Amino acid sequence: MQRSECPQLFGREFGADPYPAYAWLRENAPVYKAELPSGVAAWLVTRYADARAALADPRLSKNPDRHSAAAHHSGRVGIPGERGANVMTHLLNIDPPDHTRLRRLVAKAFTPRRVAAFEPRVRELTAGLIASFAGRGEADLIHDFAFPLPIYAICDMLGVPREDQDDFRDWAGMMLHPSGKRGGVGRSVKRMRAYLGDLIHRKRADLGDDLISELIRASDDGEHLSEDEAAAMSFILLFAGFETTVNLIGNGLYTLLRHPAELADLRRSLAAGEEELLASAVEELLRFDGPVELATWRFAREPLELGGQRVAAGDPVLVVLAGADRDPRRFARPDVLDLRRRDNQHLGYGHGIHYCLGAPLARLEGRAAIGMLLSALPDLRPAVDPDELRWRGGLIMRGLRSLPVQFTPSHMTESQ
Repeated sequence: MQRSECPQLFGREFGADPYPAYAWLRENAPVYKAELPSGVAAWLVTRYADARAALADPRLSKNPDRHSAAAHHSGRVGIPGERGANVMTHLLNIDPPDHTRLRRLVAKAFTPRRVAAFEPRVRELTAGLIASFAGRGEADLIHDFAFPLPIYAICDMLGVPREDQDDFRDWAGMMLHPSGKRGGVGRSVKRMRAYLGDLIHRKRADLGDDLISELIRASDDGEHLSEDEAAAMSFILLFAGFETTVNLIGNGLYTLLRHPAELADLRRSLAAGEEELLASAVEELLRFDGPVELATWRFAREPLELGGQRVAAGDPVLVVLAGADRDPRRFARPDVLDLRRRDNQHLGYGHGIHYCLGAPLARLEGRAAIGMLLSALPDLRPAVDPDELRWRGGLIMRGLRSLPVQFTPSHMTESQ
């Protein structure tokens, strides 16, 4: 085939199912320079070996100023509004040695012990959300379940007071479902930044047992996070910590509903009180149709070769996690959902020094949400044809706008 035969990228049909296009790229142009919807030209990396190498390559910088500050300011690269809201100094935008220092400080506040201790609260939130719609016999699993669960969970973990959490839900909703008004996402980011700055100021006078308090306390060899750094880190933990989990839960449940044999196997395992298959299932759902389609932006520090292509200094590079995790060179029968897959070193949460810091929390929420929902509503089924579903626009994340379902009403309580 000639490169001119490349399937159309980034249209509605592609958004619904990008995997055939990524398969074509893997076989014919594994490192491919594409024009993005924003007008920016970027290299797409789709093979597993190339993707894993690129994710760990120090020649690929995370600093958007290596490409174009103007492009970043206009929202054509990076998170819209982050520069204007002064939340640039977070882990997704910086390189060593600053990245090393900040990640070491943040990791002290984001320990496995803290995540494990949070499990009862995650299960409490999950049960409460299921109880809120179980009696209706129908629900939108994105709006009613997958979206609010990680918002309230990360707000609790950060230490956002309960009375303020609905504001965070509104701001997060604006970022996830823009209204179409120009600058709406940027305004939501600025409101969130202003609130976080005020919250950090208040917590300095009254530290608690929450993540923002730990960020304030965090130190390493006498270094402390500045207030701007703490606000930026709180912002990215909330932003990255909620949208990826919304998509993990939403995409995962959608995938299971479309694979009845695998779903039945998981239900039997849950009914028998077995947890092993649930953990394996979450990993396979992350590989098969994960929440992050493309890894966040990278920019070549210098001219380099990647997958046989010459990449110029300053060029953007986007590692296609969704393409790499379906690579038949790495995974047997990659387009088959296999919840019992053993060799599953997927790239769903990245690789290298930028591996997702919140992955353990996302996995915990994914296991709780999927396991508890399937156990509570044993005849859960889609309410619309898959062709009627729409996927959210955007370059990095992959997630459904809605997921209507039906089930036999169940009058649960929040304690169930």
